Amino acid sequence: MEPVHSFTDTHAHIYLDQFRADLADVLDRARAAGVERIYMPSIAAADIPDLLRTEALDPGMCRAMMGLHPCYVGEDYRKELDIVSDWLSKRPFAAVGEVGLDFHWDLTHVEAQREAFSTQVGWAASLGLPVVIHSRKSTDACIDIIRRLQDGRLKGIFHCFSGTTEEAREIIDLGFHLGIGGVLTYKNGGMAPVLEAVGLDRVVLETDAPYLSPVPFRGKRNEPSYLLQVAQRLAEMAGTSLQEVSEITNRNARAVFGE
Repeated sequence: MEPVHSFTDTHAHIYLDQFRADLADVLDRARAAGVERIYMPSIAAADIPDLLRTEALDPGMCRAMMGLHPCYVGEDYRKELDIVSDWLSKRPFAAVGEVGLDFHWDLTHVEAQREAFSTQVGWAASLGLPVVIHSRKSTDACIDIIRRLQDGRLKGIFHCFSGTTEEAREIIDLGFHLGIGGVLTYKNGGMAPVLEAVGLDRVVLETDAPYLSPVPFRGKRNEPSYLLQVAQRLAEMAGTSLQEVSEITNRNARAVFGE
């Protein structure tokens, strides 16, 4: 039976090694769960061949982004940025991403992270592309950079948003969307009051596969088919139907990616 709803996974790393053995089955399960499109963020140069090969397997379903992830900003980050810039000049991409700041794992290259983020946001503005932002323990700092650079051309997603209501409102006021995934299903996820305050008008769905699996799959490899569990929890939280969540979040994803 065909699903009566459809979903967009706005953030999934299905090109990584964790999916090498069963990617075709992963895509089949995603379709069966109603997932019609999967946006894949880039991480670093070493992963680009796998990213593009995965997109080529099913370009109607899988869309590649291009960017340098903040956790891969190191001593040679300018060379990595040159590779990103070169790819952005070669062919279309769905977004500039995954870019941003990460103040959780390593603070050695914080200033380089800021420079890499600002540079890539500038490219997105010039190219008319959305930005998909990683903001782990750095949401305020990312908001500050976007506020400084927002000239009316910037749009995108704060991926894996788990911040405060005030931060959510600031992000929305800047013209950006909130990426909501498996954390929504966690007992202590803390997102209910935030979503109650800001509503669904700027929410998009994501898995961040293979990471952050929703309940009841927590601790296992995440995959796009599990977006259904996130959507169901969001519907419960918002007091609305799964179909309504499908329609709103798909509309929001189209507003971000333009397709």
